[in-house]
Amino acid sequence: MNSCHAERTRDISRPLCHIEVVEFMDSKKSSHDFPYKTYLNILHGPLEVIDVKKIADACTDKWYNQTLCKVNEGVVRLAVVQGEYHWHEHNDIDEFFFVLDGRFLIDLEDRVIDLAPRQGFVVPKGVRHRTRAPERTVILMVERADIVPTGD
Repeated sequence: MNSCHAERTRDISRPLCHIEVVEFMDSKKSSHDFPYKTYLNILHGPLEVIDVKKIADACTDKWYNQTLCKVNEGVVRLAVVQGEYHWHEHNDIDEFFFVLDGRFLIDLEDRVIDLAPRQGFVVPKGVRHRTRAPERTVILMVERADIVPTGD
């Protein structure tokens, strides 16, 4: 299995949770076109150095998401993505996206947000959206720890 997933011997806040979600953007695409690999285990605790470049460079998945650390009641997550996610919303949770490398598109119902490296954007709670990356893109996300990544 191609993956950049790194398991730790200890889990800082909750049991290891691996969600492998497969959604179809349209009927012509197979499950292999858009596999989502989402790891909710927290890789790093306080006072640990987080090497985002090392994790991202090791990743070969098309849509990978890993929780890096917990900050107060929120988490910082790393995503290495290429392709598109499905339309969804989070009824009670805002999402912050920050691009480290590549190009990241956020489709809203009335416009498209086009983010380049070192740009960020908040999708407010309740706003229907879909994220896309036309090329391999590395982003950080900040969101509440109890978020369901695939939406409500």
